[in-house]
Amino acid sequence: MLLIPAIDLKDGHCVRLKQGDMNQATVFSEDPAQMARHWLAQGARRLHLVDLNGAFAG
Repeated sequence: MLLIPAIDLKDGHCVRLKQGDMNQATVFSEDPAQMARHWLAQGARRLHLVDLNGAFAG
């Protein structure tokens, strides 16, 4: 089984949305590069990045 960590980006920050609502975002980090380094240090070989601004804009 291959686990791929996901980093959701909104306005340049790493976030998690509540029930997919862009107005209810919890910021986990203001430094996406640091978050990526964290996952790489934990042994991740791949990352799934999601640009939420782009996804919602279409």
